[in-house]
Amino acid sequence: MNKKNTFWYAVYTKPRWEKKVAALFTEKGIENYCPLNKVIKQWSDRKKMVLEPLFKSYVFVRVAEKEKWAVTAVSGVLNYVYWLGKPATIKDEEIITIKKFLKEFTDVQVEQCRGLQVNTAVRVKQGVLMNYQGILVEVTGNKAKVKIESMGLNLFAQFETSNLEALIP
Repeated sequence: MNKKNTFWYAVYTKPRWEKKVAALFTEKGIENYCPLNKVIKQWSDRKKMVLEPLFKSYVFVRVAEKEKWAVTAVSGVLNYVYWLGKPATIKDEEIITIKKFLKEFTDVQVEQCRGLQVNTAVRVKQGVLMNYQGILVEVTGNKAKVKIESMGLNLFAQFETSNLEALIP
């Protein structure tokens, strides 16, 4: 197939069906990529390296525009991932970057970027400190450390990242 007329798309799968769906795509001759993360699992009697899908419930497919709806007929596929009302296309460079990254690193963690970056101004959305503004100092998982200036002092507080929003300058 001519790669110029094809695009990468992300499809949403049934939970824990990523590898099965990728195998079905391969069986049907549909180019696909299911990024697998090398993780060491601990059992009571041994440790073992296993391959887990990096993105839960997602598989990437490369198909031509006219063939993309045949993908949804594959068992285990729920739908495409949509962006602005149509199936989202993914750049070749992004797929290549994921492949290179997984080749280099093991036990990779995926966290959604919520637009919160260190040294940005944020506002607390709810709770006792609602509407207080501060500077994001550190993000660890879903917790964020925020510096709030009050009475000439720097106060540091821990918040859930979901309780913060970035202030637009």
